[in-house]
Amino acid sequence: MPPPPRRTRSDARQNREHLLEVAAQVFAEQELDAAPAAIAKRAGVGVGTLYRHFPTREALIDAAYRRQLTIVCEKAAELLPGRTAAEAMHAWMEHFVAYATAKYGMAQALNAVIASGTDPYADSRALLSEAVGILLAAGAEDGSLRTDLTSDDVLLFMGGIAQCAGEARSPEQSARLVGLVLDALVPR
Repeated sequence: MPPPPRRTRSDARQNREHLLEVAAQVFAEQELDAAPAAIAKRAGVGVGTLYRHFPTREALIDAAYRRQLTIVCEKAAELLPGRTAAEAMHAWMEHFVAYATAKYGMAQALNAVIASGTDPYADSRALLSEAVGILLAAGAEDGSLRTDLTSDDVLLFMGGIAQCAGEARSPEQSARLVGLVLDALVPR
């Protein structure tokens, strides 16, 4: 009988999460110019720790992207308590734009991951659809969001805003566009 799998120590888990957070920031800022050693230094860990968790640059980029995606998707349910679904949707859309803008900055790095044979986007659509679905279902229940919309409708809106936000790098314009989309989601 094989030994049971080792549990990850909490400090190792925290190091890994912090590395992914820093890596996402650095790749968004520097794209492929980001050196793993610089990421490790900025995260306050040794380069050996980085490579123990992520043996290749592509593995690090992929994991950083997937972590950011998971965070933005989990945020949907976290925002609901104490808010109407429309208020939670507004807050979630702002988080989504921040995520998408960072992803836009990581474009070259993500393309390198794809070239290596990994698809970092494989689960993106399903996870994002599920997150938006949670908010739309809550909105149908509390009456604060239209019931004739699908997750895909909202994601198409948000994809357009994300594209504009990434290219223009204008937080003010992004905020206005998010407000316009929210107006479209609220029943008349």
